Amino acid sequence: MDNRFNLIDEPWIPVADHGRVSLRQIFSNPGYRSLGGNPVQKIAILKLLLAIAQAAATPENESEWQALGAQGLAERCSAYLEEWHDRFYLYGDRPFLQMPAVKVAKVQPFGAVLPEVSTGNTTVLSQIQVQRVLDDADKALLILTLMGFALSGKKTDNSVVLSADYAGKRNDKGKPSTGKPGPAVAHMGLLHTFLLGEKMQETLWLNLLTKKQITQMNIYPEGVGIAPWEVMPNGEDCLQAKRLKQSLMGRLVSVCRFCLLTESGLHYSEGIAHPGYKDGVVDPSMAINYSGKDPKALWVDPGKRPWRELTALLGFLGQEEVQGFQSWQLTHGLDRARESAEVFAIWSGGLRVSSNAGEQYASGSDDFVESQVWLHSEILGALWFSQLKTEMDALDAMAKALYGRVMAFFKEQTMDGGKLAPQATHLFWQLCERDFQQLVDHCDLNEESASQRSRLRKRFASYVQQAYDKFCPRETARQLDAWAKCRPNNSKYLKQEA
Repeated sequence: MDNRFNLIDEPWIPVADHGRVSLRQIFSNPGYRSLGGNPVQKIAILKLLLAIAQAAATPENESEWQALGAQGLAERCSAYLEEWHDRFYLYGDRPFLQMPAVKVAKVQPFGAVLPEVSTGNTTVLSQIQVQRVLDDADKALLILTLMGFALSGKKTDNSVVLSADYAGKRNDKGKPSTGKPGPAVAHMGLLHTFLLGEKMQETLWLNLLTKKQITQMNIYPEGVGIAPWEVMPNGEDCLQAKRLKQSLMGRLVSVCRFCLLTESGLHYSEGIAHPGYKDGVVDPSMAINYSGKDPKALWVDPGKRPWRELTALLGFLGQEEVQGFQSWQLTHGLDRARESAEVFAIWSGGLRVSSNAGEQYASGSDDFVESQVWLHSEILGALWFSQLKTEMDALDAMAKALYGRVMAFFKEQTMDGGKLAPQATHLFWQLCERDFQQLVDHCDLNEESASQRSRLRKRFASYVQQAYDKFCPRETARQLDAWAKCRPNNSKYLKQEA
């Protein structure tokens, strides 16, 4: 195909309130607020933008980062894109993030590599699951997403091996193996976290890592590395592939799949096999706990939306806290955000997946999740965090008590409440979510905030009763007796100093 659809010139990036825009517009228009699309698309696009920023203007240290500023970074990125303009064509002799040599691999339809689309004999439950025709903008976004978020399974044609003597795509019997999950997904779907500014250019600036920070992380021997569009790997184990495995660039744009677009689908094979968090290598946006015998990752959980993980993510703010989950993006970025912005947000999101015999898929309760919590720099600190943790611990205790009360209600009637009790606590957390931002805003230690927290506690306590009443009916005398006997008592929660 001829060189066409250049990602720098053509609109393909979904932006809130604006529709699709081009890469050039992202760095030339300071008015864009935030990305659109589903959570996985947002992560993949933000990682690409950060990879461009790191390639264009990685500062040496914090003072150089501060001097660069959001506008300076955008200008450097715009100049970089002009310099490498010919490497951002979706088609042609050097298609963006694609491997022409993989054209011998089996062609998969686009829906086969989209987790939300039903293919084969899978039941279609809603319109979003129907495979649709993709335009060039959709295809560009799909290719980018597959670089880190490809799901494991047999859809990869691993009979195609580009690096001589590479055995990573063969099983013990010497036959083509099942494709491994992308490093941004891993086993169940990793939760990714970023700092957000009030505008997108500020967001990129806040998440930009310095060379000093990258050295301190001690997980990328190659440092920033070379962007894959500058030098694409020519195989699974070539020199550039090895460099990507050991560099920041390889975690931002992982090239874990070798793809080549066709009109009806794409040639599809496993690409670079990156080390995982258990090997000590992570994306800066992942949250990993290394305090135990084995490292533990923070996974996406549709039943526990990411805002409930805020205290786990910010555990390093507590002076008495032992080491917990660590996200390099927050560890390196929180202090600079407090000093450089009056307000900023912590965004977390991802996709939960299931797996069976090496095949990953989205099924049952699996879903995309995301949460965004805004923080005020002037109140952020150890005291604020301590109060927030106190409030969240109290909410957790109420949720557990609600679960026990619902179970007791059904036990009184010799019935099993095992399915309804989790639904009651889920409803409670759904009701709490609408007021969580207000709680975060009033965890500083002054009289007005204390008064606001007291009002919020009454509201949260009412949510417990609301959830209990919904799942514990009182229509018969027997139900009414059990309802009254097992009704949650929140008096202790309400009496505690807010």
